[in-house]
Amino acid sequence: MAVETTNINNYESVVILDPTLTEEDQKAFFTKNKAIVESFEGQINHIDTWGQRYLANKINKLSRGAYFHTTFTANGECVKELERTMKINDKVLRYVHVRLDNRMSIEKHLDRYKDIVLESKKRAEEREAKMQARKAAGNKKFRKPSR
Repeated sequence: MAVETTNINNYESVVILDPTLTEEDQKAFFTKNKAIVESFEGQINHIDTWGQRYLANKINKLSRGAYFHTTFTANGECVKELERTMKINDKVLRYVHVRLDNRMSIEKHLDRYKDIVLESKKRAEEREAKMQARKAAGNKKFRKPSR
């Protein structure tokens, strides 16, 4: 009987957790996910915390969520198991798993990811500076003349 070999692929995922979870609960969640990935002969490469952010639409009456970005290597069955466990966990608000191009290493994907995050942060800072400048200019227009 031949043993079927499965393809190991690169994946990234974004998980949004309930913002009321403690740090210990978050660590327990990712420890469980790491155990699932390793049981399918996979490996977690990277976990990044984006912190709490506003949701575009409320989920379960919550307007904020704790965002996490991870990259890992595993087979498709592992992703199915991760998604199954996330569906039944009430503290997981949303998740998405994306298969990455295997022709590029995880490190290159992470470098591109970091560049995109820096670029996004820079744009947000520029928007904030413009808004502050508009507020400052707007306040001058509507001041009453001094007597």
